[in-house]
Amino acid sequence: MKKLTILIWLMLITASGFAQWAVLTSGTIMTGLTSVYFIDADTGYTVGWGGDILKTINGGITWTAQTSGTIGDLSSIYFTDAHTGYAVGCDYPNSIGIVLKTFDGGINWTAQTSGTTKWLESVYFTDTNTGYIVGVDGIILKTINAGNNWSPQTSGTNERLNSVCFADANTGYAVGWNGAIIKTINGGTNWYTQTSGTTVRLNSVYFNDANTGYAVGYEGTILKTIDGGANWIAQTSGTTYWLWSVFFINANFGYAVGGLPGTETILKTIDGGTNWITQTSATTNMLYSVYFPTPDTGYAVGETGTILQSTGDSYIQENQLAETAINIFPNPAKDNLTIETIEKATVEILNIEGQILKTINVADKKTTIDLRNLSSGVYIIKARTENGVVVKKFVKE
Repeated sequence: MKKLTILIWLMLITASGFAQWAVLTSGTIMTGLTSVYFIDADTGYTVGWGGDILKTINGGITWTAQTSGTIGDLSSIYFTDAHTGYAVGCDYPNSIGIVLKTFDGGINWTAQTSGTTKWLESVYFTDTNTGYIVGVDGIILKTINAGNNWSPQTSGTNERLNSVCFADANTGYAVGWNGAIIKTINGGTNWYTQTSGTTVRLNSVYFNDANTGYAVGYEGTILKTIDGGANWIAQTSGTTYWLWSVFFINANFGYAVGGLPGTETILKTIDGGTNWITQTSATTNMLYSVYFPTPDTGYAVGETGTILQSTGDSYIQENQLAETAINIFPNPAKDNLTIETIEKATVEILNIEGQILKTINVADKKTTIDLRNLSSGVYIIKARTENGVVVKKFVKE
């Protein structure tokens, strides 16, 4: 049993490293990109310093600069539909909290009246009309008319709030400096302080559902709650670097990014944050934001106009679709591996880099594969049937 536990843990570590983070061309090297948001698999936006807004309509292959109308720094971007989006930040030379809105997919951006001189850090909408902005000195702004008016709310804190996220129309969270976490259960009418158990700066918060959420921050801090924030438990991130952004694809698969100046950090979990594994790319720039528009493809942005794209996780994600479609044994295996399927399948064996080593067309319900030419290690079995794909991992002794 102990041996099997170790092998399962090894397979989890191995699986987490499959994603390939490719460097995309943003068209800028002078701007730090602070936030990224996609409305579908192809169309996305990123914002950053100096009022920069970039847009892609081909999944990040090319990015086009948009005219924001400001030279202030932008911190966050959010879209409520294919045409309507918001970007927030601060025009610090003129002490104006920036709120920009587009009605036409970014062709034009119009300044809205924020009513504050504070730096605005994060924007989030729960529907087309209702949105929230948080920022410096505990400021929280709310709109109920798609940004035509923004009204201040009482946050109950003076800490700088860096991120806001809602689990549903009424339940929201904001995090910030000195471990600040606040929660509302009535759409922001009242905000209550929660106990984070830390005093480090928290930079990002994300909730999968009403109960399960994550917050990340300095010193590699990752916190998780499974009871709506009544308790926040520190997780082991494996890094002491700053973490700036967290995003979950589903209950199990999530990412956190950050780093230090000139050093990137990319972390991934496939078990709901119990374990976090480091991933790498071809850049060494600190990352500020991560977003996955589909389970297979994600984006991270950061220093010097860095944009990364992650692909190659599809076979791990597909594993969630049909776990019982195949059975493999023995596992670990030495010379032969037997595969049982419920229907005809095309079976691939992949190594830990995701390279296909063997392809077998399985016509019978039980097939034995010769493993004697494979080195000892962890491998992936990917079986594709007419009804979908299932993936399992095995160890070759």
